[in-house]
Amino acid sequence: MGNRHRSVVRALLAALAGLALVLAIAVVAGAHGHGHGHARPAAHHAHARANGKPLTVMTRNLYLGADLTRAFAALQAPPDRQLDVLIGATTTIRAIVDQTNFPLRAQRLAAEIADHRPDLVGLQEAALWRHGPLGGEATTVDYDFLQLLLGALAARGAHYVVARVQQESDVTLPGFLGGRLQNLRLTMRDAVLERANEGVKLLDASGANYVTRIPVTLAGQTASFIRGYDVVDVRAGPQRVRFINTHLESESSDVAYAQAAELLAGPAAPGNGVPTILACDCNSDPLNASVKPGEVRAHRDPYLLLTGAGGFHDEWLLFAPASAGFTSGLSELVNDAPAAAAAEFDHRIDFVFGRRADGSPMPVLHAWVTGKDPADRTPPTPIGRLWPSDHAGVVVKLRP
Repeated sequence: MGNRHRSVVRALLAALAGLALVLAIAVVAGAHGHGHGHARPAAHHAHARANGKPLTVMTRNLYLGADLTRAFAALQAPPDRQLDVLIGATTTIRAIVDQTNFPLRAQRLAAEIADHRPDLVGLQEAALWRHGPLGGEATTVDYDFLQLLLGALAARGAHYVVARVQQESDVTLPGFLGGRLQNLRLTMRDAVLERANEGVKLLDASGANYVTRIPVTLAGQTASFIRGYDVVDVRAGPQRVRFINTHLESESSDVAYAQAAELLAGPAAPGNGVPTILACDCNSDPLNASVKPGEVRAHRDPYLLLTGAGGFHDEWLLFAPASAGFTSGLSELVNDAPAAAAAEFDHRIDFVFGRRADGSPMPVLHAWVTGKDPADRTPPTPIGRLWPSDHAGVVVKLRP
């Protein structure tokens, strides 16, 4: 490898360190108790008010297509081997993205959305994969997850529009594609889709990136992985409703907790005077009290902050026990056999939270977990039938 190529890669190693943190996607180590969550008594459901338009919302992690943590190997290699290890890791990651076949998975994700017809959908990991010449800008699109999903929805007659996209990390690294060494680029986004219908009207859309991030220093350079949130205000029947979509940090509960605190100090603030729904891949299991080495916050603490001081209510638990709502998590190739998948879906980190303007819970009319039935998988591929994502989705029909 020429010196020019080596200098390009070394300049990007700090970005690699941040990128490598991004997706130890949601598979939490350790055992989790089952059956700890309990549905509220039937009398609670009778408390549901008849006023207000029902709103159906969904949270859905699309799965960007590969586990990026294998790039850590480059950080552990001797300096004279870092380049080769980095290129090998990036090449493998990109090949797995092809294998996990988002165009095919998008068809199954679109089926979930079309079947349940949510008014608003919070999408996490709406990845954009691109490539370009080494030393140049990577602008050639390989997979635009957002556009592929919208196309699959339109093909089913499900008409959705993008209400908001929040761009987060944007990292370019060298790897082989099509037999040539190129720049391979991943842009991470979270997004909100709105169903085209007369009952819900978009009023305002905004978003931001969290200030709290995981910093990684390599060769005197510091990089961080960026996460953020979307905020969409809509008119649902006679009232204004706020819908927030976010994806909290997976690698550090301390960082995820601080990000949740930022959200509560901003658009999700208690007492904000507007009914607020939060769609969240929170990377926080309410049944997991473990603390990672060197951290202060337990895995469950971001969830407890949102449902404690944040005043949010876990809407799933108004409908069914926690054990019926497990959403994570499958293997990197998402080709798990049904029996294995049934065991691997063993905890909840994907939530729909609600809080009426007066702080009370939003009554739930129905709720579903999607993408867990073996029939939801794709047709056969060279690596087997694929699940729609490494997460399941959550759909809740409620009264704001």
